[in-house]
Amino acid sequence: MTDATPFPQTSQPARPERAAIVGIQETSEDGEATATITLTYHDAEYKGEAVGSAAVSARPRIVGEATLRAVEAVTGGRLQLTLDAIATTDLGDSRVAMAQVGMVGSSEPLVGSALVQTSDSATATVKAVLDALNRRMSQVLR
Repeated sequence: MTDATPFPQTSQPARPERAAIVGIQETSEDGEATATITLTYHDAEYKGEAVGSAAVSARPRIVGEATLRAVEAVTGGRLQLTLDAIATTDLGDSRVAMAQVGMVGSSEPLVGSALVQTSDSATATVKAVLDALNRRMSQVLR
């Protein structure tokens, strides 16, 4: 038996504050769908909206675009974002939403993912977009 030397206790750096999802609203009328995403950051609410085809296959893109508009609002326009790709796929026994986001002025793609819980692909899409952007947002919002 050997004596174990404990590691010195260090304080953990504070976890960066992140925007949180307040609401996801999707409406459809006359072949057109609208998604409105509401985020909260420092007790203020920020909304983003996107409009597109009401086709089921178009919904993830509309939700992703609306999320980007909400993030741009949170950052006061300091981030200008593009949704380069959005997808949902099976991964083992799970369903996963994935997002690839571009930033104007940067060639580095940002990628995020989130598990789809109980067939709620809209929430997973928002979370995947936020996952791609959380570190960049915290840098901008310092």
